Amino acid sequence: MREEELIVYKEFADGDILRDVVWLMEHYRSGDGRAMPLFYKCMHRLSQQAADHGFYGNLWHCYLTNLLVNNENSYSCACEMRGEVEGSINELVLHDIAIFKEFFDYDFTEMMEVLKAPEFSVVLNYEGPSEDSKVYNRRIRDRICTLAQHFKKNEDAAAMKATLTQFYREYGVGDLGLHKAFRVEHTENGAAIVPIRNIAHVYLDDLVGYEIPKQKLCDNTEAFVAGRRANNCLLFGDAGTGKSSCVKAIANEYYEKGLRIIEMYKHQFQDLNAVIAQVKNRNYKFIIYMDDLSFEDFEVEYKYLKALIEGGLEKKPANVLIYATSNRRHLIRENYSDKADRRDEDMHAGDTVQEKLSLVYRFGVTIFFGAPDKKQFQQIVKTLADRNGLKVPEEDLYLLANKWELSHGGLSGRTAQQFIDFLLGQTGRGA
Repeated sequence: MREEELIVYKEFADGDILRDVVWLMEHYRSGDGRAMPLFYKCMHRLSQQAADHGFYGNLWHCYLTNLLVNNENSYSCACEMRGEVEGSINELVLHDIAIFKEFFDYDFTEMMEVLKAPEFSVVLNYEGPSEDSKVYNRRIRDRICTLAQHFKKNEDAAAMKATLTQFYREYGVGDLGLHKAFRVEHTENGAAIVPIRNIAHVYLDDLVGYEIPKQKLCDNTEAFVAGRRANNCLLFGDAGTGKSSCVKAIANEYYEKGLRIIEMYKHQFQDLNAVIAQVKNRNYKFIIYMDDLSFEDFEVEYKYLKALIEGGLEKKPANVLIYATSNRRHLIRENYSDKADRRDEDMHAGDTVQEKLSLVYRFGVTIFFGAPDKKQFQQIVKTLADRNGLKVPEEDLYLLANKWELSHGGLSGRTAQQFIDFLLGQTGRGA
């Protein structure tokens, strides 16, 4: 069977359909009674994958394309974000792509007639849903379906290999290539990096004000994705001032340059080394993102983070940075007793203070986000109202906004956004 002759592209996560369809290609004329029910089973699985992934068009081609863009092997991982590589690996890959080219060009007409299964024509010209699917959002789904169409137009295996290599260069391979953001799940096999299917579509220009903090964050991130020296970042300050939104925004802004975001929480810090081990040899730049980071004085998870950032024997990979947001400047709760000269408690109170401050000192860049004053708050409200097409007299808008913030958390960008969302809901424009 041809799929057993593959050398580089093997061990597909969803390779059962390939194996069964290739068996049908070789045995459908034999009169084997297993062929017809297996053909319908393959139709079911291809249509189910279309529902899960949002595929449309030729589902057989989409399935094959999905196998190629998700197979993390020595060639695909070398090409991600870099493009074509040199060496004998190209000959082996060309051998594999020649086999896939046969699969792409296969004509199912005779098989459909022999097995009396004309319904397969629907699978070859499938109209899928327009909305996001359970596995892929529309952006990723469209890239895979478009790539399948390009493969069909390629005249030979060499052209098909070049098309695939270009895809790896532009978007990467596997989950890390296709998705922008990830979370960490602890499984029986250890830490797993799981894609976040739908990340908020927020960009830095959407955040009103805070131009200096945004520029500092951009400068550091630009250096990072360009391969220059960059620092771990701590974004701290008042609640609702856009710290988390800024990190989400850079995930969107720099995705095309190879930036990926992995979200972790402090109870997962014991998995930090395992996560880094999985990404350190990939050609992407990874930000490990810790939102609302803070520790009570009895919590010791911060020691894992300290050792990772600076101080462990193993050097932190050059493609990994840590970005954290916090309402606390020093991350760890401090008590007056830490600084008091109290002989009946800590004999070395100064050491205790330094221990608690040492974590924040390991962030090379600290960026402050302060609460806006009344005038800045009103400017944020006005800008958001204009963006959303709200036609409210300025004096009335400010009056309503001032009443809102008094009972909804005070002056902040978050409060302003919540106020605008409220107005949109009242006018029926927030759907």
